[in-house]
This record gives sequence, structure tokens and C-alpha cells, in this order.
Amino acid sequence: MTPPPTILLVGTADTKSDELAELRRRVQDQGSAVLLMDVGVLAAGHVPVDIGNADVAAAAGRTLQQVVDAGNENAAMSCMAEGAAALASRLHAEGRIQGLLALGGTMGTDLAFDVAAALPLGVPKVIVSTVAYSHLIPPERITPDLIMVLWAGGLYGLNSLCTSALAQGAGAVVGAVRAAAPPRLDRPLIGMTSLGKSCLSYMVALKPALEARGYEVAVFHATGMGGRAFEALAAAGRFAAVMDFCLQELANHVGGSVVTAGPGRLTGAGASGTPQLVAPGAVDMVDFPAWQPVPASLEGRPVHVHNRLIASATSAPPLRERIASEIGTRLARAQGPTCFLLPLHGVEQWDRPGEPLHDAEGLQAFTAAMRGALDARTRCIELDAHINDAAFAEQALAVFDDWVARGLVPAGSRA
Repeated sequence: MTPPPTILLVGTADTKSDELAELRRRVQDQGSAVLLMDVGVLAAGHVPVDIGNADVAAAAGRTLQQVVDAGNENAAMSCMAEGAAALASRLHAEGRIQGLLALGGTMGTDLAFDVAAALPLGVPKVIVSTVAYSHLIPPERITPDLIMVLWAGGLYGLNSLCTSALAQGAGAVVGAVRAAAPPRLDRPLIGMTSLGKSCLSYMVALKPALEARGYEVAVFHATGMGGRAFEALAAAGRFAAVMDFCLQELANHVGGSVVTAGPGRLTGAGASGTPQLVAPGAVDMVDFPAWQPVPASLEGRPVHVHNRLIASATSAPPLRERIASEIGTRLARAQGPTCFLLPLHGVEQWDRPGEPLHDAEGLQAFTAAMRGALDARTRCIELDAHINDAAFAEQALAVFDDWVARGLVPAGSRA
């Protein structure tokens, strides 16, 4: 018989023994095993644990007393986070855990983010937290596939309201582990970035064309979390090649927007040596929450309100030049084949003549800066076309097919 999946349960037994015991019971009642890791440092809890706090400290290269003597609770829990993350990574690599369930207030949640980040994309991760999805949490701390459940009424002691949240968290991780369907990997995988096809539409032609060549195509929504997932997989070498055609998250990062994939955007494929086709899709726009005023740095610029969540303003030429420079710098570090496609007639649907974000001067400034930003190792192909024109997709396929013919990209599987 197949053994039941095992959930790594993480929390501070010194302050939350009753809650951890309740979570363990809920998980076990649904047919899953539990490894309980104690990350508390104040005292021993009364719930039996499988991985003690001394073991967690040791995984960070310290004794528990050294952690206690760290000077303050933040320093102490940072040490425990380091050890917990290392242990979680090791347990998963050894096949001993299939999912993560963590519990905490601000302290436990802070630690749990590090543990979740240590596990690969696709491993179910649930955090039951008093600050779930709070404005306190920087977006870059949230792993792209994280599930959070608000631990309402659960700061101190059990009650029916907080027990309901604990039960939901337990059910979420057990259900996710049991329903998990790992990628088949029977065909080489192409990673592609884009926005919705009202803005960028090249994937409509490229996806079926690549599938007909025997590839699987995953299109990532470049609105922050999508780019982070894309970069994590690219850095791990999970793609046969990438078509990174929407760099708006990088433009947002340079422009100070909250809609960012973090500072590592446009680095994963280059670091892993994955062949990358790159284009400046939507780099003319800087996003901001549509429910907030236009940021001062974008006042007076043309604005497109996409929906009640997200709006975009065009960036002025000086910012576009900075974005071009950043693109060139990151591509220069690439360890694998790199080709940059530069469409001269526009980089997203709303910048066409007559559309609300049309800015010929800004596009010309970006194009000129982009030419100067690319080093000699990055092949640049200029296209007398818009990024949404058929000519763009055709050129992308021509470069890709050449890479396949030269053995730089594995041939597709016709199975």
C-alpha cells in the first residue's frame, strides 16, 4: 500500500502547544501523517514534537542557548528560521515530507515565509496566520504558490472561531497534497511571459506552433507573482528555453511600482544557461493599484485603467532609458544563448496610434537606449513591426527553430 502523505507542521510549541496539537489531530484525522517541528525558544511546550528546537538551532549551526543569547527575539527567531528552512529543504529532498503547514502570529509567520521559500514550487504550502495577506507583508516574502488562512480569534488559546480556521488550514494542505499532480515532463517545456491578450497577443500564435513542434508551453502572467514563479523555474533549469516577451515587471521594479516580481527579474534563465528569447513587451507602462491615486512620479502621464485592480501609466523617456539600461545589464550576465527581439512599432496594444498610451517620442527614446544597452554577446534583431504583429511571432519561431537545429534547444517530443 502507498504510505500516507506526510505534512511538516511548524510552530512554536512554547506558546502554541494546544493549537499545534489541534492541527496535528485535524491532519491525522484526514489520513495524513505529521512531522511536528518546534521552532520556539522560550521553553519546552507540552505537545510532543518530532523535531525539537535544539535540532532546529543546530541546523543553523548554533546551540539553542546561543540562539537564546542572540540578544533579542528578532535575532533569535531569524536563527530559528534559518535552521527550519534548512531542515525543511532536506526533508523534502529525502522524500520525507510532501507538504507544509505552519502556524503563527507575526513572529511565526515571518519564520514560516522562510520555510515556505525553501521548498520547490508545486509543494503545497499553507500558513495559518493572524496577519494573512496583511499590508505588513512585503510581496517578495510570499512564495508564488502559498496558501494563507486568516487565524481569526486565535492569538491566545483555543475557541470555536479559531478552531474553525485551524481545521480549514489542515484541510487545505491535506487536500492539496492528495490532489497534487506533478508536471508530466514528457515534452520539453517552454516558459513564456505575457499579459492578457487584450494587451499582448503573441502567445495566441506561438503556443499552438510550439506545441505542434512537440513542446509544452507554460505562459506566465507577468503581474508580480507570475514573474516570480517564472524566474524560480528558470533559475532551476526547468525550461528547455524561454520566450520572455513581457518585461513589465522589470519596468515596474525600476519605476518603483508595487507590481513587481522582485529584483531578480530577467536573471533566472541567464544564470542557469537556459536559451532565452527576450522582447520588451509592455515596458512602456508602469502599473499601480487602480483603487489608489496616480503616484506622484506618474502624474500627468497618459493612464489606462485596465480594471478595478490595476491601472497603468506610460513612463517618461528618462525612465524608459533606465529600463533599457537595466535590461542590457541583466542580459549581459547570461550564461546561455540570448537573442533580443526589438519591435520598432510598439510594445503593447495600447501604444498603437489612436490608443490611449500611444507615445512615439517615448518609444523612440527606448529604442535608441536599447540599441546602446546591449553588449556584443547579445544578438539583437530589429523588427519593422509591432510586438502583436504576425511578423514578431514568425521571427521568434525562426530563431527558436535555428536553435533547435543547432542543438542549443532539445528537439520536441512527438509522443
